[in-house]
Amino acid sequence: MSTTALNDLSRFPIVQAPMAGGASCPELVGAVCEAGALGFLAGGYKTAGGLYQEIKQVRGLTARPFGVNLFMPQTGRPADPAALEVYRHQLAGEATWYDTPLGEADDGRDDAYDAKLAILLDDPVRVVSFTFGCPEPEVLASFARVGTYTILTVTSADEALTAQRAGADAVCVQGVEAGGHQGAYRDDPADDAPGTGLLALLTQVRESVALPIVATGGIMRGAQIAAVLAAGADAAQLGTAFLCCPESGAHPLHKRALTDPLFTRTAFTRAFSGRPARGLVNRFMREHGPYAPAAYPEIHHLTAPIRKAAATAGDAQGMALWAGQGHRLARELPAGQLVEVLAAELDTARTDLCDTSGFAHRSTS
Repeated sequence: MSTTALNDLSRFPIVQAPMAGGASCPELVGAVCEAGALGFLAGGYKTAGGLYQEIKQVRGLTARPFGVNLFMPQTGRPADPAALEVYRHQLAGEATWYDTPLGEADDGRDDAYDAKLAILLDDPVRVVSFTFGCPEPEVLASFARVGTYTILTVTSADEALTAQRAGADAVCVQGVEAGGHQGAYRDDPADDAPGTGLLALLTQVRESVALPIVATGGIMRGAQIAAVLAAGADAAQLGTAFLCCPESGAHPLHKRALTDPLFTRTAFTRAFSGRPARGLVNRFMREHGPYAPAAYPEIHHLTAPIRKAAATAGDAQGMALWAGQGHRLARELPAGQLVEVLAAELDTARTDLCDTSGFAHRSTS
């Protein structure tokens, strides 16, 4: 293994992505860590007390390092009330169909950030990552003082430079292939574009900052892990690959949809949350995506009851089926076994590369 602090955290250079909404539950995190990878709890959309209880559960399942991901507060300009009201009217038919009221759009923009910081600084975990922005340097310095390793999600070289200047220990480079929300620092419809693929983005960031890099986006096989390591990453982060695991807290309909031939592609949408996120294209996305305004987390709160009611009704067409571009490669394996398979595939890919190029590579043992 590399002697960087990042790779000292786990046996294999494999990170299980924090997936907000229930998938990254304590059982999944514990199993991943016990198998030799780095598991992550998703702190997003939880109360501070709920996050604390999940941290306690993980500690009861493993003594190995694990991480917690936090969403940065949305401090930018509030959503346009008129645009929100128009979208609320558009969703009225969904509320009638699923026999549930729409949520309240003003249910909060900070995701209990300060309370979660207080918990993690008072009773530290080994790793904390951040999405949707860059914390103040004082926050990162506080984590450094308690021995917590910090990783910031970035979607551009400029964001990586901001993270480095703020004092982050590492960056998680998120390519456009990744499922779920894009972790960009700024949410502006003017920026809505296809984005940059992982390998190109990884190289841009590698040549811009002197920080360890976790690469994420569409990675489903050990050979892909080998590819991003060869391109300059220190570890690979996989989310969709772990969704099908029995330990995952993802809804059964979500798990089945990943390989269901009914869902042929993924796309970015604001339909469910008001912020660009990649998911399986379903009816809700097709009907509402073109009209959803940039309004996060207001639209997340607005659609939450619909998404819950659709899941209860067994209707995947009304759910947010977050998935990366590699979703068809998902394997229904226990989390620990999946880590072992990925590590074996990584070793094989490295051996093959050695045989063809003569390059020496880091062992995963």
